[in-house]
Amino acid sequence: MGCRLLYLIGQLHTGGSERQLCYLFRAMDRERYKPAVVVWTHGEDDVYVPQIRALGVPLYSFPQNHSRAAKLHAFRGLVRQLQPEVVHSWSFYTNFVAYWAARGTEALPVGSIRSDFVRAKRVSGPIIGRLSAWWPSSQICNSLSAAENARLLNSLFVPARISVVRNGVDLDEFQSFPVPADEPVRIVGIGYLLPVKRWECLLTAVRELKKKGLNCLVEIAGDGPLQSILEQQAKDLAVADSVQFLGHIDDVPSLLAKAAFVVHTADSEGCPNAIMEAMACGRAVVATDAGDIPLLVEDGKTGFIVPRNDSSALVDCMERLIADRDICRRMGKAGRAKIEREFGLNRLVEETLAVYRSAGWSDT
Repeated sequence: MGCRLLYLIGQLHTGGSERQLCYLFRAMDRERYKPAVVVWTHGEDDVYVPQIRALGVPLYSFPQNHSRAAKLHAFRGLVRQLQPEVVHSWSFYTNFVAYWAARGTEALPVGSIRSDFVRAKRVSGPIIGRLSAWWPSSQICNSLSAAENARLLNSLFVPARISVVRNGVDLDEFQSFPVPADEPVRIVGIGYLLPVKRWECLLTAVRELKKKGLNCLVEIAGDGPLQSILEQQAKDLAVADSVQFLGHIDDVPSLLAKAAFVVHTADSEGCPNAIMEAMACGRAVVATDAGDIPLLVEDGKTGFIVPRNDSSALVDCMERLIADRDICRRMGKAGRAKIEREFGLNRLVEETLAVYRSAGWSDT
């Protein structure tokens, strides 16, 4: 048998869901479960392509000139060729594709909700959003908040069975580092440069901190369509000398090792890797109350939670951490302990396989 578990993902560029799929493969007994992955929109130079290949996981893709209909037909044929036991869509907008391709086979289709459920439906479009929210009937959320939003939604287009498997962290890769005593204080933000991440809130906070005479350097790691706009905003706010846009960073642990703390200003989230990785590296986190962030960051213990759009609260919490490195150290130590207790990779694999079994998969 060439493949037992077949995964379908939208792309393998920079992103949290791509990293989690790599984590799953890395920690899984690949000899036993024989995973393979299909990429809906493939780029040979995408970040996670070599990582997946290095693990010996077969990777399939479609010609770039294929239409959606042609990809759907090709994927259905691939499912019949490989005869997997489970077809797991790892991206929300490919959920219906996994369901449709598995129809008429013995494969169990499973879907994913990787961020806020309502937002995922909206950005996927009125047709694909509804179909992917309804099928497959069994779907895995990576956050408790997304699962709760889906269950409470008064709509026909919701999965019949919703399970929660929160993200994991590679604790060997993301080790705890001492909080540096360097000046100016380094602050890190990590994520896509997209509107939903609300990077302008962080830029505005830096301006207010400078007005207070507080010296800091903010490093923003991530690529995306807003980079030139945000760089101009930094100039307009007169903080360009205090903010660096680093682009995509492969060595995130080394970046976090130089930081005193991390700031996350998103409006919508699931279970964000950036926060979990910061905590694993022993860093305090200042973050908004989006998604499962309040369950990750214990306010006042491992960091500070601020309401979305509350600029004053954001500035106040950043000011406290800039002024007191001992608080950063204490919160960072507590954050590392929490990640060790709750977010190891073995737990990610075990809970994912348990969902397959509960949905009818025979793990023999």
